[in-house]
Amino acid sequence: MNPERILIRGVNWLGDAVMTTPALLRLREARPGAHITLLTHEKLADLWVKHPALDGVLTFRNGEGVPAIGGRLRAEGFDLALVFPNSPRAALEVWLARIPRRIGVARPWRNFFLTQRVSPSAGAVPMSKRTRREIQRLVSTPREATPIPAGAHHLHHYLHLVAALGARAEPLAPLISVTAEEVAAVLTRFEFTAGGGPLFGLNAGAEYGPAKRWPRERFIEAAVKVQRQTNCHWWVFGGSADAELAADITTKINRAGTGTARCLAGQTSLRELCAALKACAVLLTNDTGPMHVAAAVGTPVVVPFGSTSPELTGPGLPGDPQHALLKSDAPCAPCFLRECPIDFRCMNGISVERVVQAVARAARPV
Repeated sequence: MNPERILIRGVNWLGDAVMTTPALLRLREARPGAHITLLTHEKLADLWVKHPALDGVLTFRNGEGVPAIGGRLRAEGFDLALVFPNSPRAALEVWLARIPRRIGVARPWRNFFLTQRVSPSAGAVPMSKRTRREIQRLVSTPREATPIPAGAHHLHHYLHLVAALGARAEPLAPLISVTAEEVAAVLTRFEFTAGGGPLFGLNAGAEYGPAKRWPRERFIEAAVKVQRQTNCHWWVFGGSADAELAADITTKINRAGTGTARCLAGQTSLRELCAALKACAVLLTNDTGPMHVAAAVGTPVVVPFGSTSPELTGPGLPGDPQHALLKSDAPCAPCFLRECPIDFRCMNGISVERVVQAVARAARPV
């Protein structure tokens, strides 16, 4: 008898993709004999190399139309599709593929394309953007924040979906698989040798917008102080769009310190980024995709949170004490805006000293 063929329609952003891995692992646990394939954007394909939950990966590219994707999927002969994104497009793709069972969260404009519509999980909390008027009201008249339910973290959304297939919904830590050989290769490529101080990572960018970015001057000051305390080496990460930011931070760390910071922004593939983050004893980062990757490969992270919520999208398993998720007492946070409409008090309220202490506590022994 041929194994059941399951298609997972994956999400399109790096951090979100990492947050789906507990659900993928639970699905593999529930369906050990199934052939599970993930459909993902080609930019994320390297994330899934050697992942224990998957048997195969299919990709699509920018500009590829829904009918073309549906036609390719139809030729694969899948028995069942599980749609992680909430978009109408993702549901339409599997409908056009004529996959007999199509499961996803119930949403207007796409329910027709699904054969099984799953109600949103009971603990789901929307990330609603605050208006400027609401922010000003909260600042002028602070009130006690409404507690966020324990099951509100986004990884529970995906676990809730696989539970519709009989998988357990208990959370697991996100997992991205990286081999020792991959780590050794990236250390060789960027000429880091054992001995001397530990290797720490720094990631000061955030694609979503400036409201998620702790100020660069504070990153620099914190990195210099940490280096003086620990004799560490810094790898400064970022994508191509972060090249200027990362180069400036690297230069200023080296001017003030021992010259052991190196800029890797725009120089790594996604697979190399995974290995490089695993090589670090700790990552100081904003709330962004590499934050999630670092936690999923086993590296502790220190994260200043401003406009976003660690309760909803924090790294790793919610509540994991190896990570330091720092917040100020700004009454308007989280606002979920790309840019702060007032004085950026959420991030300015997180001090350099607090971050330095958190990095020192979180770093793995070398």
